[in-house]
Amino acid sequence: MSERALPLRGLQAFEAVARHLSFARAAAELHVTPGAISQQVKLLEDQVGAPLFERGRKLQLTPAAAAVMRQLHAAMEGLRLVSRQLRGKGAERVVVISAAPSFASRWLIPRMEHFSARHPDIELRLLATRRLVDFGAEDVDVGVRYGGGQYAGLHVERLRGETVIAVANPRVASRLRRPADLAEAPLLRNTSMSWDATFPDWATWLQGLGVSARKGLRVREFEEATFVIDAALAGLGVALVWKTLVGEELAAGRLVPLFNEQPLTNAYHFVCLPERLNEPGIAAFRQWLKDETRADQASAEPLIL
Repeated sequence: MSERALPLRGLQAFEAVARHLSFARAAAELHVTPGAISQQVKLLEDQVGAPLFERGRKLQLTPAAAAVMRQLHAAMEGLRLVSRQLRGKGAERVVVISAAPSFASRWLIPRMEHFSARHPDIELRLLATRRLVDFGAEDVDVGVRYGGGQYAGLHVERLRGETVIAVANPRVASRLRRPADLAEAPLLRNTSMSWDATFPDWATWLQGLGVSARKGLRVREFEEATFVIDAALAGLGVALVWKTLVGEELAAGRLVPLFNEQPLTNAYHFVCLPERLNEPGIAAFRQWLKDETRADQASAEPLIL
């Protein structure tokens, strides 16, 4: 006698909660109440005979539940694809990308239309976060990560190096004729860069230019790289930034490089689960990302790698 199959509604609710690690977000996705989701998961747990979640301060999968999530997610994706096909929506594929907010807004989003032109049947969805997502448990397919490249359990490909550059808008830059002039100028600082030990502060940067950094430097602080860049564009001062994020502004002359560039040891990397590398959507995004990076480097004055 065959075993009785588990209820599809319960599996659907469990898979949604497991992806979001939130009953509320799963309920919003499935257009039901959190109470209904909770009830479906509880019924499923009763039939399985074991809890599926550890319900502490933070919702977590039990080890047994985590072990089946990849297969369950693939099965639910198959059902969602069948639903789209039966509704006449074709075999559109979705690739979910994790990337840092600054890289996403300044580099990736302006180029996404290039991908859509090449692959109109694949939809890109973007999760902009500095958090290192768990590809085995979360609904994320690939990532672009900036760092040293040591990401255990993942396929990792180095895309491009990074360089720090001081920039200002042309009006501000015209008043800065010598490196020593920087010590008197308003300086813009990204406070969220403390995690990256390779990124210099203003005192270190000035010392590299042979300028003795006095204690009275005028530093204006912002919490995101994109805010620092916007402040530089507005003429509020000189910004230390990743060169990758200001390529278009430099090419258009909206920002002007000042005095020096410093290559960093960290770099941008493409990452995904090794067993998913050759899935059509992931393979298409990976190849496009490599092509776009190569084209971007070829069009720029030499990017130090």
